[in-house]
Amino acid sequence: MTYRGVVLDVDGTVVRGDTPIPGAREALDALDDAGLRRLFLSNNPTKAPAAYVERLDRAGLDVDADEVMTSGTVTVSYLREHHADDALFLVAESGFHEQVVDAGLNVVADPDAAEAVVVSIDREFSYDRLTAALYALDDGVPFVGTDPDVTIPTDEGLVPGSGAIIRAVAGVAERDPDRVLGKPDAYARSLALDYLGIPAEHCLVVGDRLNTDIALGARAGMTTVLVRTGVTDERTLNDSDVQPDYVLDSVADIGTVLEN
Repeated sequence: MTYRGVVLDVDGTVVRGDTPIPGAREALDALDDAGLRRLFLSNNPTKAPAAYVERLDRAGLDVDADEVMTSGTVTVSYLREHHADDALFLVAESGFHEQVVDAGLNVVADPDAAEAVVVSIDREFSYDRLTAALYALDDGVPFVGTDPDVTIPTDEGLVPGSGAIIRAVAGVAERDPDRVLGKPDAYARSLALDYLGIPAEHCLVVGDRLNTDIALGARAGMTTVLVRTGVTDERTLNDSDVQPDYVLDSVADIGTVLEN
């Protein structure tokens, strides 16, 4: 198979926090040498692409801002397309909030004024914030989540992610979100393939999560590569209905895929 493009997860795949996965730099060099157009697609909505460039640079990885897409940028794009004129009530921390405001969207603090509710990771999440989200959803307004990741791998271990906050809000509201963006949602897949400009069958997707990274690639028709440096252990892999085409100890072994 001749591969021409690659979608790379970030956390747990090429870095943990600001620490590179051993061999990540060499793996990126191998992908470059093979001529693959690359996209870094993260389900962390809190950082804009420019901040990812700085973070990856601290890890010794050279990445351009236009190579980065996140669940934050995906969600903002979706909101601009489907909720451009709505009053948005956010349950989110400042990093995502700033992206929404910078996009010219209308954010409101009053839950009674909400015409759509958007929920993301919020490390200052509280009982009062949960109550406000419940009130905002009381009239059945659209309910959007940025991404489904319940946990995020860091240097210190796993920490709660957007999915944990979304589940809490969904629990008290007694309704599922109308849409959860990020990987593996079809909207994110479409944006990723549009950026690469390459047919899915000539693309790799490399990541550490079966239900996001690998599911995104499988649904799009990409070749899927799971790495063991993130959240997926052997039991999870064996029990999952989503199975990758390749399983690598780490992204450092990507050459074995490129050679096939």
